[in-house]
This record gives sequence, C-alpha cells and structure tokens, in this order.
Amino acid sequence: MSVTGRSHAELHEQAAAEAARRYEDSAAERERVEGRLASGVRFPDTPDALAVRADRILGLGGLSPSAVVADIHREAMGLPDANERIIDLSNELQAWSFLPRGVRAGATVARITLRRDGRELPHGTGFLVSPRLLMTNHHVLPDEGFARGCFAEFNAQVTADNLPDTVVRMEFDPGTFFTADRRLDFALVAVAPAVDGRPPGEIFGWNRLSVQTGKLVLGEKVNIIGHPLGRLKEIALRDNQVLVRLDDFVHYTTDTEPGNSGSPVFNDQWEVVALHHSGVPKKDDQGRVLRKDGSPWTEGDGDDAIEWIANEGVRISSILKHLSQLETDPGRRALLTEMGPDSGLDQSTAAPAPQPGTATPAVPVVTTPSAPATPATVTRAEAEAGTGTGTGTRRPKTGLRARATAFGGRRHLVFLHGRDQQSKEPDDLRRTWTSGLNRGLTLAALPTLDPEDVWFPFYGTRLADLVSGRETTAEAVGLDQVSAATAAEVFAAASPTGSYERLLHEAAVRAGMPQDGPAATEGFGAGLVGALHRPLSWLAARSDLDEWTIATFLRDVDRYLDDGAVRQAVLDSVLETMPTTGELVLVTHSLGTVVGMDLLTRLPDGLDPVLLVTAGSPLGLDGVNERLLAHGPHRPPKVRDWVNVWCPTDAVAIGCPLEDERWGKLTQLAVANSRDHVHKMDEYLGHTGPAKEIGSVLSSPGSPA
Repeated sequence: MSVTGRSHAELHEQAAAEAARRYEDSAAERERVEGRLASGVRFPDTPDALAVRADRILGLGGLSPSAVVADIHREAMGLPDANERIIDLSNELQAWSFLPRGVRAGATVARITLRRDGRELPHGTGFLVSPRLLMTNHHVLPDEGFARGCFAEFNAQVTADNLPDTVVRMEFDPGTFFTADRRLDFALVAVAPAVDGRPPGEIFGWNRLSVQTGKLVLGEKVNIIGHPLGRLKEIALRDNQVLVRLDDFVHYTTDTEPGNSGSPVFNDQWEVVALHHSGVPKKDDQGRVLRKDGSPWTEGDGDDAIEWIANEGVRISSILKHLSQLETDPGRRALLTEMGPDSGLDQSTAAPAPQPGTATPAVPVVTTPSAPATPATVTRAEAEAGTGTGTGTRRPKTGLRARATAFGGRRHLVFLHGRDQQSKEPDDLRRTWTSGLNRGLTLAALPTLDPEDVWFPFYGTRLADLVSGRETTAEAVGLDQVSAATAAEVFAAASPTGSYERLLHEAAVRAGMPQDGPAATEGFGAGLVGALHRPLSWLAARSDLDEWTIATFLRDVDRYLDDGAVRQAVLDSVLETMPTTGELVLVTHSLGTVVGMDLLTRLPDGLDPVLLVTAGSPLGLDGVNERLLAHGPHRPPKVRDWVNVWCPTDAVAIGCPLEDERWGKLTQLAVANSRDHVHKMDEYLGHTGPAKEIGSVLSSPGSPA
C-alpha cells in the first residue's frame, strides 16, 4: 500500500527526531571538536584521517601539487603539518576547474515534484548517481507506489543571465528499480528514458560515488545543491563546517531549508560525501521544538519557522555498503553496477582495497554523456587495433571530399581527426563534428553548415594497422587483459629510443607531478609496482581521461613521431583527400594537430591556409614539438591566423596554453568540456569561441582569385 500524506509527514518527523537524538548523543564529541576549532586547530581530526584526505585532494587535482610543494618547503613542514596544510590550502585556493565542475555537478540535481489532487507540489530534491538511477531520501520516496506519483524536474534553475532555464521533466520508473531503507533514510529509483530514448545520465551527467575513505575531515567545508522549499535550484557554498562524523551519519552547519531533503552534500572536489536528510531543530528543556522567535513550534507553523541548529547527512560510504549487501535479481544488480567501479558494487571491477602505505587512486566526480561502448564481443586489444568482428565494427578506408560548390568553390573547410578512429565511418565522424560545430555556430549567431561541404581526410585504419603491427599483435602480449600501466610498459619497451617513457613523464610533470623529494614518494601512486604507473595515475587523477586512453594516445603519438614509415603513410593518407588550390580552413584535433603541423610543410603552393584550429592538442609537450618535421616550437608555415582551444581537464592538452614565444601570435581559448566528452572534438567545436573563429572566416568575403 502506498504511503499516505499523513504517514509521509510522520516519516519526515521521525527522521528529524532521530537526527536530533543522534545530535544530542554526540554532544561531548561536538564540544571537543568545537573547542579545538576555537583554539585555532583548523581540522581537529586524527593524523591518519588527515593523511588520507590530503592524498585524495592531490589525487583529484583539487590543488596544484607544485603550489603545495612550494608552500611546504618554504615553511619546512613535517608530514603531519604538511597534510593539514594541504587540506587548508584546498579550502583557501581552488583550481580553475572548481566552478565549471560545480556547474557540472549541479546539472545532475533535480527537483522532485508530487502529483496530488490535480496539483503539482514541490516535494524534495534528488540527484543522479548512475546513467539511470536517482538518489533521494526514504522520507521523500518511501515506496514504489508513492514514487509513481512523482516526477523529476531537471534544469529547474536560472541561467547565467538570471533568466528561467528550460525545465526538463522525467518520469520515475520504480518498476524497473526501486529500493529504500528507513534507517539510512535513502531511496534509489530508476528514471525513465527521455522521449529520444536517452537515459537521464546521458543528458545531465551523473555523480560517481566512491566507497573509499578520505573524502572529508572534521572542520572541513561542504557544499549543498538543492531546491529549498521547492524553489529553483540553489547552492549553500562553503559557508558550513563538518562538526561530527558518526559511523553512518555526519553533522554539519549548513544553511539548508525544508525541500532540501535528498540533496547531495559535496566536498570542494565535488565528490558526494553525504545525502542530506534532516535538519536538527533547537529544543527547550521540555523537549519542545522551538520557533526562530524562541516560542514553542506547532505543526501549523510550517518547517520554515523552526530554529534549525545543525544538519545531518547520511554518509555515502554507508549507503554503498548497504547496497552491496542487497539481494536482488541480475537485472537490478546490473543497474547498480552502472554506478561505477569505485562504488564497490561490481565485485569484478571494484577498486581493490588499498595496501598499507599505498595511496588509493581517486576517480573524477561526475560522469557526463559518453560515447557508445565497444561491443562486448570485441576485446580491448581488438578495439585498439580495429580488428574486432563484434557488431558494428567496420573498416573504412578512404576520406571524403567536399562538394565542389562549398563556400563558392574557393574556400575549403578540412577536418583532420585524431587517433582511435579505425572502427568508425568517415561519414559518421564528419556529421558528428559538423553537428558540434553547428551548435557553436548557433550560439554565435552565425550560419550553420552542411556536412557535405566539409573535407574529411581519413587515416584511422592505416594508422591502426601500422601501430598494431609494431607490437607483434596485441593478443600476443595480452593487452586486452592487463592494466593500463602494464600496457604502458609494453609500449615503452617497443620504443627503442625511450621516447615513449620520456613523453609520459613530461606530461605528468607538466601536470604538477613532483620529480623528487618526499612529495614524490608520499603522494599519489606511491608504492605501486611499475615505474609508469605513477605518471599514468597522476595524469588520470588530474584530468577527465582514464589511464588506458592516456597510455594508448601517447603510444600512437610516439609511433607517429618516431617511425618515419608511419608518419609518411599517415601524411599520404591525408593528402589523398585534400584540396589543391584556394583558401584553407584546417580544423585539427588530438593527434591530428600533430599531423596537421607536419601537413602544413607539404601543402601545394596553390593552397593558402587562412586559419588553423588546433583542439585538444599535445603540441605544448617538448617531446612532441621537437620531433615535428619543422623541429621545435615554431609558427606554422604560411598560416595567417591560428586558434588553439583546450580544456584544463583534458590530459591530452596538458601542455596548453602554448606559452613559448617561438609559437608566435595565436589566439588561445580555454573551454570547459563535460567529463566523458572532455577530449571529444564535437564538444570542443560546440563552444561559442572556436565556432565563432571558424564561422567568421567561412562567412567573410573571400580573397580575390
């Protein structure tokens, strides 16, 4: 039987009463913490807790490691003080990505609205924790029947221009998945796909929950995003402090109001640390709840009249542990597995427990719309080499020419792709890139393009064949069954000059990895076997790319630059599908930016490069630019204008912005890409800045013939 309105209110009151009891029972601990805070101790937690927290802050890129090392060395701190200073710095200084990551996390938060008697009533808050699952409180959605009478509203907020955003309604699907627990006051419910079939997480992103420790210490600040009193989305940002950490709950002083029930509680790295579920009301000696004016509260006064003195959240690690013990059928277990390996809910891929003295790699916080997965019948090695036979795997061979009438026949737009495209159709890629560019052009109020007006050279198949041939075959070395670090060691062994290993280490150092001293061994990745694990894990933790993508990308870049036959074959493939005369707008991506720089030295005299765009480029690495055909940082030959666009969380673009004066004059554009699209070209092109640069040239009057 579904919960009635009255019994639902009773559940809410019961949750508040139990929170108040725990608050009273923990008074001695709270007074101890408050006393140490008053005496000047910033984070009155245990040394072990501070050490784990400091490791995690550095592991998530929440603070520049170079800034930490400089600060610690300046004051000659020991390790315990250094850990506290790292946490303190993370509260004082935020990386550039703090705000865009907060925006990204906020997109996952929805208002839960109740249908009742023909009306729609704001009821609480929820947030996505997987592509298809939303988390809120048990007292918000106590059972399947009640959930069927509610729906989620995403984008219930104002825009950057302070105008109402377009609200997106999505229905709950409790028949597919629903579970709840009264003691931990959480509910987990499936959300039905959008009308186009996409799951909500593919549209709005989702929070990757972690069962690991180190997400929060006493005295640290937390952030809450929710819908207080059913209003449009609001944020309580850093004006709050953790006071008590219990086994399953945490108490903090945060300015939240009714309706925030079910909101995510974030640390400054935008990891969800708790599920907000209740405020703690102030009471008199008789145990009566008090109003803000000090008089006894009555039910007719409303929750907003209560004098709230603290808040309580349910620890995410406790919820995940509860879910791991849940007995359910394979279909529902598969939905839980989608919450990601760090949740501990997929025993086959769950993160291993850290060994003593070993730091645990931290995963980025929010997962956003991702590309389709490689078919399950294709091994990882086959996917890398492009030789799999699973469903959808195709072997395209040639590029695509633009229509002769495009841009008057005298101006040519050329897209030059990067690595790992061997299983894709050039026509699909061209349409995807054009679609992304058209989004940006629309935002820039410029005319959109037809994909058939774009040249699309294609070298993906040839590159994959050449690279896989250099490794005796991926299957022989078992690359489909080993870790990224082990694969990197294989790639390094196949690099006779040691250039692969140097490239990997340079990228990690550019990302702030200390090269020597205590910070080099006590930080992220310490104690793990394999010299290449540390730089790989460092790069992955400070970006939104995984270790495997980073390892294989650098492998392909190194092969292209190190092997003359590979370079020549790639350039030949590109030149097969290039215009020979007129004005050239060359838009390059990833490895394609390296190929493009070489290509510019081989263009026919009749082709005039009026604009070069490099996106997600590794050109800033010395191990890359020094091995170009023109050798070293230099102005691209004959190019009139150059735009370099990069995302701070894209590990491939770790050398950006391009600051060496030898590059000459260029426009540098930093953009914020979504997590799983951080290196995707359509994401780069969808931003107003790069799209405007391209569109302005294409729509301007051409040079005289």
